Amino acid sequence: MRMAGADTLPLFLRAVLITHLHSDHICDLNDVITTHWIMSQGNAPLAIYGPPGIKEFVARQLHALEADIGYRIEHHDALTHGPKVDVIELAPGESFELDDVFVSTAATVHAPVRPTLGYRIEHESASVALVGDTIPCEGVDDLAASADAYVQTVIRRDLVELSPNPMAQDILDYHSDVEQAAQTAARAGVKKLVLTHMVPAPSKEQYPEWVALARKHFDGDIILGDDLTAFSI
Repeated sequence: MRMAGADTLPLFLRAVLITHLHSDHICDLNDVITTHWIMSQGNAPLAIYGPPGIKEFVARQLHALEADIGYRIEHHDALTHGPKVDVIELAPGESFELDDVFVSTAATVHAPVRPTLGYRIEHESASVALVGDTIPCEGVDDLAASADAYVQTVIRRDLVELSPNPMAQDILDYHSDVEQAAQTAARAGVKKLVLTHMVPAPSKEQYPEWVALARKHFDGDIILGDDLTAFSI
């Protein structure tokens, strides 16, 4: 539904890039796989790139969907087999091409989740770093170096620290906070800093607070990447 809201559909995906195997980053993958399969009438494979473990995860998702897949094959003459997926496990530092797009990877740090990947996507003169959940590290600096946009999941440390829940405190040691993301953006010399996957989720009225924290360290464009945010580079 988020893809439809962005005026696109799973059918048009060239590939899916997975940073790590935390549930909030992968549990919608089953719907992407099945919707892509149905819309392509079973004719187009879906490429899925991710860290070691992604092959097993996808295989288990397909096993869990066996009943649904069977129902749809029985109902639609055009569907004669299950979803076609090409799952590629990547080690940090590996790169690949998707048509005229070059994608490179580097290790990020989200322990105890291992390994985790960040991606740098380059097309002609444009470049974007997508790094997922991570603390500042060398891999993020490498991916973001001089990028047109650096997309970082972030937390508000000052707000999380107010929680009386010890499990909430646990997230502090493996996510970048807003100021750390801004420091990385400045150090890497990026043009745009895009903050996303924001925790705790801010209201629109709170957006200026998040921007002000980042502005203390970064003087480029700052974008709060709520769902369906679009920008040009």
